[in-house]
Amino acid sequence: MRSPMRYLRWMTGLIGAACILAGEVFADLPEIIERVKPSVVVVGTHQVTRSPPFMMRGTGFVVGDGRSVATNAHVIQPALDEAAGEKLVIVARVGASGAQQRPARVVEVDKSHDLALLRIDGPALPVLALHDSEPVREGQSVAFTGFPIGGALGLSPVTHRGIISAITPIVLPGANARQLNARVVQQIREGSFDIYQLDATAYPGNSGGPLFELGRGEVIGIINMVFVKENKESVLSKPSGISFAIPVRFLRDLMHKSP
Repeated sequence: MRSPMRYLRWMTGLIGAACILAGEVFADLPEIIERVKPSVVVVGTHQVTRSPPFMMRGTGFVVGDGRSVATNAHVIQPALDEAAGEKLVIVARVGASGAQQRPARVVEVDKSHDLALLRIDGPALPVLALHDSEPVREGQSVAFTGFPIGGALGLSPVTHRGIISAITPIVLPGANARQLNARVVQQIREGSFDIYQLDATAYPGNSGGPLFELGRGEVIGIINMVFVKENKESVLSKPSGISFAIPVRFLRDLMHKSP
């Protein structure tokens, strides 16, 4: 049996070690952000005769072989005005050369989960790893990087940190039939699925950006605004600040369909 003094020294050492470990986890976040940022891109359109020529639509991130970009399906809508020369592009930051614009094309779309996979030209860009090990849990610390408020703060990636506040079905039954609309009915027919509710606020420009865990910086979800908000917050006259993300397993399924 330990003496009171030896026990006190042992507890002090244990608490000190825990504090060091906690500090190391905290210190890793800047390194994770540094690794994530080169893979996060702006998704938009370019039209020579327009002023300004480039128009941002949302965020995306590089996956797979470095020439595929994941984003939300609603980010690539509405359809391009090809007759006027409008083209889908992404803007990436490549080393010291700064922003680099590249043509993009849509290769896969999953409207049910509001996901899209784009293909870009040129050399491969840094990719983000997709999480596929231990399950995501409520209370887990996460972060997401993107371009909030449509680039109004500049086209520099911004990171927000929070937790998974809830894992909840995307479709919640309405109180009465009047709360049902065509979109909700269609989703009920196709089947409900769980999404991640976050306690950190995402803005419209964040749509399509990566939600990543803080251990290895692996992507666990895709930030989504429009898709979920129409169902979850349709009774609110003003945004509540609640943000959501689509689980990454649906993106992995979409990538498997791509040639």
